Amino acid sequence: MKSIWKNSIRWSVLIAVITLVLAAIFSIISTAVLSGVGWAVGMIIVLMIVFVGVFFDMIGVAATAASEKPFHSMASKKVPGAYQAMKITRNADKVANFCADVIGDISGVVSGTAASAVVLQLTFAAGSSDGSTLQFILSVIFTGVVAALTVGGKALGKTFAITFSTTIIFQVGRIFYLLEHKLKIKLFNKKSTKKTKKV
Repeated sequence: MKSIWKNSIRWSVLIAVITLVLAAIFSIISTAVLSGVGWAVGMIIVLMIVFVGVFFDMIGVAATAASEKPFHSMASKKVPGAYQAMKITRNADKVANFCADVIGDISGVVSGTAASAVVLQLTFAAGSSDGSTLQFILSVIFTGVVAALTVGGKALGKTFAITFSTTIIFQVGRIFYLLEHKLKIKLFNKKSTKKTKKV
């Protein structure tokens, strides 16, 4: 029990630091990109950020929904990506935490900030000033649309993730396989605890 708490605290601190760094990087990049484009391109960028959040949330759900068993026989046959997919299911809690919470939540925050920047650009393009009634109306509309797309997209993504969890995780495993064998980027340790049994 003490070891479990120790590992949990260590992971929580690590993921908090990673979140801080990634949030800062994403915010800087999105702000820099949006400052040099028009409001129309800005809207596309905001939609792309929303899509990233929905996509990673889907992977996080698929990791928790997928079973490890289908990948055992595939891994024994040396199918590229099968071993990595098995590792993903064994570390489903951490994968889901990173994908759904870290990337998903950062995308939500960044998309909100980016939406505000787009609204300001659109307000100026319409000939109004900062703090005007038009800006308020556009802010309400655009924020509502972004929120609706985010929530609706994640709801659809969760259904898709649960239905096709094995296929999704296998494809992610194949990407991890390429990262490990082509770019020598190791994502999982050799030692790994088994996936906790679902209630």
